Amino acid sequence: MSGRDEQVLVIRNVEQRDLDACFETESRCFLPSEAASRENIARRIELFPEGFLVAELDGRVVAHVNSGSTGKDDITDEAFKAMVGHDSGGANIVIFCLAVLPEFRRRGIARRLLLRFFEESKELGKRRIMLLCKTDLIPFYRNFGYAYAGESASTHGGFTWHEMVLALA
Repeated sequence: MSGRDEQVLVIRNVEQRDLDACFETESRCFLPSEAASRENIARRIELFPEGFLVAELDGRVVAHVNSGSTGKDDITDEAFKAMVGHDSGGANIVIFCLAVLPEFRRRGIARRLLLRFFEESKELGKRRIMLLCKTDLIPFYRNFGYAYAGESASTHGGFTWHEMVLALA
């Protein structure tokens, strides 16, 4: 068994002490035009830690998934990514980011994060999980049961985005 196989993956809710690691992950996984700012990540941790999970290997945060909650069906508002309009009691939970450090990809970490996020969202009483993704990730999310809802009006970072929805109830 290799050392990599012996590592234990821990998935847990984010804590304030994870801010720097989450910002590093975000910065390494996305182009500057699409990555969340340190301030936005800090706001997500502060306002909605129950919608923010990290994956840890041997005490090191190597991946995360974070979100906001809303009662609205339109998830294209750029201000929402800064938690403007966030409503913890909203029926919809919106994934802002799923990020795995490049050297830890292809180990099932994203899959485990998404499955746990699904369970946590159900426990929070959410009706749907919604997200925007680039074209190449549509099949990835479909594998988890997300339905394609069409091209988004969002032009975040200068890219074309697609809406995906997973019904929870």
